Amino acid sequence: MSAAVDERVDEVTLAISDGVATVTIDRQHVLNAVDGATHARLNGIWDQLEQDASVRAVVITGAGPRAFCVGADMSASAVDKTGLEYWAGLDPNGFGGLSLRTTLDVPVIARVNGYALGGGMEIVLGADIVVAADSAKFGLTEPRVGRLALDGGIHQLVRRVPYTQAMGMLLTGRKADAAEMQAMGLVNEVVPTEELDAAVQRWVDQILACAPTSVRAVKQMVTQTSHLTATEARGLRLPALMAALDSEDSAEGVRAFQERRQPAWPGR
Repeated sequence: MSAAVDERVDEVTLAISDGVATVTIDRQHVLNAVDGATHARLNGIWDQLEQDASVRAVVITGAGPRAFCVGADMSASAVDKTGLEYWAGLDPNGFGGLSLRTTLDVPVIARVNGYALGGGMEIVLGADIVVAADSAKFGLTEPRVGRLALDGGIHQLVRRVPYTQAMGMLLTGRKADAAEMQAMGLVNEVVPTEELDAAVQRWVDQILACAPTSVRAVKQMVTQTSHLTATEARGLRLPALMAALDSEDSAEGVRAFQERRQPAWPGR
């Protein structure tokens, strides 16, 4: 078993245990809204996890019972840019360093425990699997304060759910509950709040049951080929794909199947 790592910096917690990293935004006084320092810390965490081959899955969530993340901190002390200034300085990795990131080759699960609004919903759109409490609320509410969901919210949502459903949210800034978002196809599973951790763990366990090299290859193949046709994408020799095809995991998986046992993944 791998050693546990737990660190807290700038109101963000990173805990790593047994190959699973949990990232928690802990700014409950502003419903886990993200200011400049928090954004920088999140970017640093994703950079760190990209370099940690022992990490096989990531869970992103918000602290407390009320909010996952309500986007950018709009308090008077936090808003120091005009809309044009914000647009000119957009982070290529998107909101929280995640919503548009294409270099993190491990699965990200969004554990949505409450409000996921504005940039918080953009973080959800940057995740691979979304598990939500039945009390969670989602929305790209920027138009209601004269702003725009520039960190992937507009362009990601319209690609992830049916056009009219996406536009129904984008043009009104309205909030939708978890059940509605699941019906649209954005949320994988909705459970009562008290069952949220158990549901997330089930998804984590299913990821960990797979070969690490295969999972990394799948994630890299999806994130790096979205601009290609399926035929073009199939022929692209990506590093994680080539590593998986020539991995010890590949040989172990076949052996375990033939011997009718659970595989013990080398992870290389």
